[in-house]
Amino acid sequence: MLDRLKPSPGSRKKRKRIGRGPGSGHGKTSTRGVKGQGKRSDGRPVRRSFEGGQMPLNMRLPKKGFTNFFRKQVEIVNLSALEAAFSDGATIDEAALVARGLIRGGLEVKVLGDGEPPRNLNVKVNRISAAARQKLEAAGGSVELV
Repeated sequence: MLDRLKPSPGSRKKRKRIGRGPGSGHGKTSTRGVKGQGKRSDGRPVRRSFEGGQMPLNMRLPKKGFTNFFRKQVEIVNLSALEAAFSDGATIDEAALVARGLIRGGLEVKVLGDGEPPRNLNVKVNRISAAARQKLEAAGGSVELV
């Protein structure tokens, strides 16, 4: 029985032996077609946007917009988020905000004045809006800029 075992038809394909003459079935152009850049030995690896010498699409399209490289990135927290995450008399700094999942950390923190704060909050952040500072101090809290 073992002497008659054979792989099922079509399960084993022969390797394509390229560049081995006309008898191989892949002679002459060795499956590269005729002429052109792809036929040359150094012609294949061209960059992704290359269009054969035609002006590439990314260069044909109009450029628009502006990126300010001097922009200061800040994490923004509203008073409404502080109200939901902290109770009265809590001390809030960057570590506490990261622990509650309100910011990711690593950037400056700015508190904005949307919402009402809990009472007696002790806030230590990099920046705060005038409206947020006014609401916090009116609720008996304190603000410290770090």
